[in-house]
Amino acid sequence: MTSKLTKRGFLRALPLVLIDTVATFAAYAVAAWGTQVGGALAQPSSFGHIAFFALVNVVVYAACRMYSCLWEYASIDEAMRLISASFLSSLAGSILGYGLLGARLPLRVYVVAWLLFLGVTAAARFALRVYSGRKSWSLFGASSEGMPRTLVVGAGESGSMTVKRMLSCDQSIVGCPVALVDDNRIKLGTYVHGVKVMGTCDDIEALSKRLGVEQIVIAIPSATREQRDRVLAQCMKTELRVLTLPDIKDIPAGELDQAVLREVEVADLLARDEVELNLGQMAYVAGKRVLVTGGGGSIGSELVRQLLPAKPVKIVLFDIYENTTYELLHEVKGQAADLGVQIAVEIGSITHMPALQKCFADHKPQVVFHAAAHKHVPLMEANPREAIENNVFGTLNLVRIAHEQGCTHFILISTDKAVNPVNVMGATKRMCEMIVQCYASMSDTVFAAVRFGNVLGSHGSVIPLFKRQLRDGGPITVTHKDITRYFMTIPEASRLVIAAGALARGGEIFILDMGEPVRIWDLAENLVRLSGLKPGRDIQIVETGLRPGEKMFEELLMDEDEPLPTDNPGITVSRASAPEVDDVRARIELLEGSLNGTNNAIKRVLAEAVPTYQPELHDGKTDTHAA
Repeated sequence: MTSKLTKRGFLRALPLVLIDTVATFAAYAVAAWGTQVGGALAQPSSFGHIAFFALVNVVVYAACRMYSCLWEYASIDEAMRLISASFLSSLAGSILGYGLLGARLPLRVYVVAWLLFLGVTAAARFALRVYSGRKSWSLFGASSEGMPRTLVVGAGESGSMTVKRMLSCDQSIVGCPVALVDDNRIKLGTYVHGVKVMGTCDDIEALSKRLGVEQIVIAIPSATREQRDRVLAQCMKTELRVLTLPDIKDIPAGELDQAVLREVEVADLLARDEVELNLGQMAYVAGKRVLVTGGGGSIGSELVRQLLPAKPVKIVLFDIYENTTYELLHEVKGQAADLGVQIAVEIGSITHMPALQKCFADHKPQVVFHAAAHKHVPLMEANPREAIENNVFGTLNLVRIAHEQGCTHFILISTDKAVNPVNVMGATKRMCEMIVQCYASMSDTVFAAVRFGNVLGSHGSVIPLFKRQLRDGGPITVTHKDITRYFMTIPEASRLVIAAGALARGGEIFILDMGEPVRIWDLAENLVRLSGLKPGRDIQIVETGLRPGEKMFEELLMDEDEPLPTDNPGITVSRASAPEVDDVRARIELLEGSLNGTNNAIKRVLAEAVPTYQPELHDGKTDTHAA
């Protein structure tokens, strides 16, 4: 910002300059009269002295930028600067007036004049602040002109900031605050920027009805998971639109007053207390060269973000899809440079062995996280050859080259659909688990797999589909009213994958704690309610029937699995016996010979290779009934 006084700036400052000048004369006159030294100011020369004091006040105020502030948005910072500027100007005026003009006034005159001058100039400036917000409040409370009547949850610093920004017509937080609630009963009956704290979180539903609330804003970014769950449960009863400030860890330091409200998501209802990684759990990647296949995908990209603090020497992103990989590269390259981590990108397919050989030759990775896979169940049901080519033989390519190159760790990202699979995707991932276990028994590389369920917000997640259907006005489609799934957040899953790598000794299948399974119908209903709509009235939810290869519920353990605890409470491990090398080799050869057959023929051979797989066979060669 330039300090040059523009015409507009001059016109804006002129009224304040005149007010400050008049305030100086008035302050000294009243101070002299009040301290009974009026005679000292009755001489003609005294008016010249006061004019000099006024000039000094204006000059010092200008130097302290008291005429360039936007007083319409003034806060405590501007108030402190105003006090400092007024004291400095009065002190400078008294010293210069005595030294240059010989002005001699009692100390009490200067002190009283300073206080009066400060009061008048402060009143003038903060009158602008009040005037600018005149449309946002009235003597009897907040005005609701065109703004949704809002109940704010939380009367602490964040709640105060939220109310203040609403009253100042901040476009990033739109609403008319009509009441606050807070569980701290000491705050009940008090006012925050003129808005009353009218109850606790247990009163949300009753207050919403009584006050005609149109939306609820949750302003408790530092709340625990239990506290947020309780508040959300109360908000859900109202069937109003619910907005929230981001979690405190997602707000950059010092930017709470700029945080933007977002919709409460279904993920907020399902998320659990975050699993935190410490550098000790990532020691096996520190200073190493790390390869992440599927690096541009949901899990792969989050693995990259979580690995950066461990400061590996290099992270190689390997993916066949360039767009998301490109976006991730530009997202993390600044942080990576600050940490001294090299980021490299290789675009290619894991089914193309020359591409993998070049990648290993160029970058010599020591740790491999294998997240690349085809994951959409209906699509793979219709394209079993591609599922086997990519998932099974792509994994086999990687496992072989990691073994040959002497990598220290190889961690396979598996799925709960690999347990007693009824679909092609699950069967291919179970075959991948067997390959990893087989090589673990014959290699110095630590091979292990990590098995978990659905991740919220991933490209294949049901929630983005529900959101699109909601935006289109419905209906929301659910395949079966009683179908359930396990869910966890992408960051939590990625952290546990890295932690599992630290626990691996070779051959383990780690199972992540997914919590309780979630009924998908309930998920759809909650999404509708969080949008301020009523399921069945505003948005219809309909059953469409199970899709090919879809289970009613998912499992995390097979019958022969024996889950054992680990040092990490979020991870258990299956120590089921690994398949024999010759047996796995025979299964692979069986699959290799099936790839030119029909879809049903390929599925039958896949069932021979993965005995726990019970295929659904359909007429025709394709089935495009995707999510």
